[in-house]
Amino acid sequence: MFKRLFWIGIGAAIGVMAVTKAQAYVKAHTPDKARQFLLGPDPENVTMKTMEGLIAEFNATRRAREAELNRQYADRAR
Repeated sequence: MFKRLFWIGIGAAIGVMAVTKAQAYVKAHTPDKARQFLLGPDPENVTMKTMEGLIAEFNATRRAREAELNRQYADRAR
């Protein structure tokens, strides 16, 4: 169990480092127009906007699934 958590943590850390390095490379080696196309108009907050979008999508999906399950169980209870 602990070995698995250790390797998951190592994989997550390597993934974060790879994304950070890739973003730094794109920022340093692309023209401004291409950078804005790839990273959006505010390249400093790409990570935060991505996380906010993922969390919002997760919450919307979770709420929809909860509502679906509540309807199913409410129909059974009748």
